Amino acid sequence: MDEESFAIKLPQFEGPFDLLLFFIERDELDIHDIPIARITDDFLNYIHQMVSLNIELASEFIFVAATLMRIKAKMLLPRYEAENGESEIDHKEDLIRKLIEYKKFKELCEELKPFEEERFKQEKRGNIAYDLEQAERVALPGEELTELSLYKLMMVYDRVIKRYASRAEEIKHTVVQYPYTIEKQKEAIDQLLKINNMLDFKAIAKNSENKVHFVYNFLAVLEMLQQELIDIQIGLGYNNFWISAK
Repeated sequence: MDEESFAIKLPQFEGPFDLLLFFIERDELDIHDIPIARITDDFLNYIHQMVSLNIELASEFIFVAATLMRIKAKMLLPRYEAENGESEIDHKEDLIRKLIEYKKFKELCEELKPFEEERFKQEKRGNIAYDLEQAERVALPGEELTELSLYKLMMVYDRVIKRYASRAEEIKHTVVQYPYTIEKQKEAIDQLLKINNMLDFKAIAKNSENKVHFVYNFLAVLEMLQQELIDIQIGLGYNNFWISAK
């Protein structure tokens, strides 16, 4: 087998107690009477796999592993009372008590998780009256977008809808279709060049009916220049030139 294609994927645990609970639930053990030797071996085997994969071990994993090894070692020896009156049985009971408390908190977190997910779906409403009052005030250009949020967009939308509903005159948009085309303006310029040998571009600009008409005239001149139908000579004045037929 190719060594590069072989990989070990370990499950992620939130802490050492989470790992211990996994072993207990996996083997269907009684949490009140944990077989220390068996749990210790499983716990150490998992840590050894983590070390072999160069996974950094947290201090709490190392502390619990040391505690399990101490309890296991002392329980294999003849029982005796320590000088301070504390035995390894007390350490085991303390570990079991912590495991039970951790399990309670873990189960409670699972029950609260759906409420957390539902809460994340909600948007904080805030003080509606104050926010609407602030949104109604006239702001400097661009000021409203300095701190953009979903709620501020909703307030701006509400303000626009109110102004639209309370408008004094009905808004009508008129679309004007201009009768100009580049081909028509090329023909017009060609006719003028047949009458006049040279044309001043300022004269064309002055004779344009509006800005749109002027744009069409300018585009017609550029196209005729590209097609080598006309020549251009620099004229007098600012941005002025003479047009002549080629």
